[in-house]
Amino acid sequence: MIVVDTNVIGYLFLSSNQSLSAERALQKDIEWVAPVLWRSEFRNVLALYMRKNIIDLEQAQIIMNNALKLLKGREYQVPSSEVLRLASESKCSAYDCEFIAVANDLKVPLVTVDKQLLREFPSVAVSLSAFSK
Repeated sequence: MIVVDTNVIGYLFLSSNQSLSAERALQKDIEWVAPVLWRSEFRNVLALYMRKNIIDLEQAQIIMNNALKLLKGREYQVPSSEVLRLASESKCSAYDCEFIAVANDLKVPLVTVDKQLLREFPSVAVSLSAFSK
């Protein structure tokens, strides 16, 4: 089991230079988890792709449904007190600290490409490239 951030989820479902690494990470560990927040963040990514005419509405809906299937039953609510504690001890956003909070609670790594998370939480965060090797 690993926690993945929204970027990693996006790389799996939207073609990018990180897509192969995301696919390898899924092959290495198929049990991906995330805070419920990932849904809003991912919908925002899909909206941006639609605005840029990279995908259309139907494609966005299919991608969202596939991502929901991947994470079904593995989405977590996180206590505000823990998120705020992590944010107060770092320079990371509260949004990013939700992913760290889930990883801490489950005692599993957070796989991310976020340099700030990797720098601020080196005992929890692992880079997508390192994980997917």
